[in-house]
Amino acid sequence: MTEFLDDTADGEIVGAPAKPGAVRIILADSQAIYRVGIRKVFALEDDLRVVAQADSIENLRSAVERYPTDIVLLEGSLLAGTANVIPDLLKVAPDIKLIVQAVAADENHTVELYRRGVRGIISRSISPDLLVRCVRRIAAGETWIDNQSVNWVIEAYRAQAATLVNPRTQPRLSPKEMAIITCITQGKRNKEIAFQLGTTEQVIKNYLRKIYDKLGVSDRLELALYCLHNKIIQTDADEALVAQKVVES
Repeated sequence: MTEFLDDTADGEIVGAPAKPGAVRIILADSQAIYRVGIRKVFALEDDLRVVAQADSIENLRSAVERYPTDIVLLEGSLLAGTANVIPDLLKVAPDIKLIVQAVAADENHTVELYRRGVRGIISRSISPDLLVRCVRRIAAGETWIDNQSVNWVIEAYRAQAATLVNPRTQPRLSPKEMAIITCITQGKRNKEIAFQLGTTEQVIKNYLRKIYDKLGVSDRLELALYCLHNKIIQTDADEALVAQKVVES
């Protein structure tokens, strides 16, 4: 069942618009009582608005297609036995940011989720204050990742690169693209990069999309690791330190 905001007599939920500027959230969770609890947490915040709820992947797809959304808060268990759910959702709505709630941390699963485009992985037992902070940071374009997960992603990337028999030909990058990549590895945000280069945030976002396509990466963290490993930029900085700066930017 897909549900939308105010409860009706039969328990279904009817849609209502979010306030201008509010972060629009879809809750995808099989447990109704959990969805109710999360809604109450977000209801206390003026800048966060639950626009829809879903209890299955099928209903989540419908909700994403129907309602403009910034964040999807997704129960990890709903992904069991699926392979392409995350890429499929991102095809439907490329600008949504996915947060997965997991019962326990698992190295392989964590790495795969970030590779597929998830922007954050949190515990089911996360505190309300930390959940709100997580949603706000991801909505602002950041990645929510802990130190352990950063190390897992780095090690997975190293292992993958080491097994490549025919490495990809290094693509040609313009001076401006190189400047943007350097700023990314320094932990600078789009706003700071735009100011430094004398342009706008939107222009930087457009450049980043082109850079991602050229290098075959999906986000800032993978971009930084790729460029360090392939020596596209010259730096003596430690990979873990660069990765931490990137995810905190």
